[in-house]
Amino acid sequence: MAWFKRPNPNLPSDDGEPNGNSNGDSNQDFGAESTFAPVSDDGSPARVRTEGLWVKCPGCRSILFKAELEANLQVCVKCGHHFKIGARQRIELLLDPGYQIVDGNLRSTDPLSFTDIKTYKSRLAAAQKQTGLNDAIVNAIGKIGTHDVVISAMEYAFIGGSMGAVVGEQIARAIDRSLATRHPLIIVAASGGARMMEGVVSLMQLAKVSVGLAQLDEARIPYICLLTDPTTGGVTASFAMLGDLNIAEPGALIGFAGPRVIEQTIRQKLPEGFQRSEFLLEHGFLDAVVPRSELKSYLARALDFMAVPAA
Repeated sequence: MAWFKRPNPNLPSDDGEPNGNSNGDSNQDFGAESTFAPVSDDGSPARVRTEGLWVKCPGCRSILFKAELEANLQVCVKCGHHFKIGARQRIELLLDPGYQIVDGNLRSTDPLSFTDIKTYKSRLAAAQKQTGLNDAIVNAIGKIGTHDVVISAMEYAFIGGSMGAVVGEQIARAIDRSLATRHPLIIVAASGGARMMEGVVSLMQLAKVSVGLAQLDEARIPYICLLTDPTTGGVTASFAMLGDLNIAEPGALIGFAGPRVIEQTIRQKLPEGFQRSEFLLEHGFLDAVVPRSELKSYLARALDFMAVPAA
């Protein structure tokens, strides 16, 4: 059998006699080149493929079987910790089958020729390759139960879900589509804030999107914002807190500046759970904290109550 080959000639054979000259050294190396290391039929070291099968939960430190975690919507079965999920998976979770991805042809440029330890162009190329997206957001149109909706879901894996010109423009287009069709708008926020590599261009998106949401409010078209972990910076300071209904997933970090920065500034210890969704719900910043498995049904019920009046 390939797993029990003895490439070392100094090991004893089955009859007890050495297979070759032995120097009497019993200190065998059982590392990567160990005599008893598994080898394949061609003599190369065999590898047991266990990478990626298990995940450690940051909430309870349990080791979770990845397939079981995926079957449970990326929520820990032991402590309920909600793992981050991508924009496509989020849309698939919320919308009924048959939805359509739209506005996916926009790409960021490099208006400032920005460079830190890497060029902004190289960061964009790497993020696009990693995520398969042009930028940190995906727009879609579809249905939640009986309701036609427009949805924008942010992709945290794309440069921290930061909001640059493309993110702002795609949200603006989603708002325009809601105004044109009078379908409710849902935005799923997952972002570290404005994208510093685009400077003032990224900051302009805060005002641009806020003006569009004001138009949506004047037209009495519902806007629901789902805040996920994390939602911080300029995104929190603009559209993430402007919903007719603001809801969040359990344990999501939500705020403007991070808790460490606040502690260093005020030189005081922050309360337990500060800036987590449950803390914000208790202090009136959120309307509800909804587990991921209940989000779709919760949104459907909310849209029932928020019926869009005729134009």
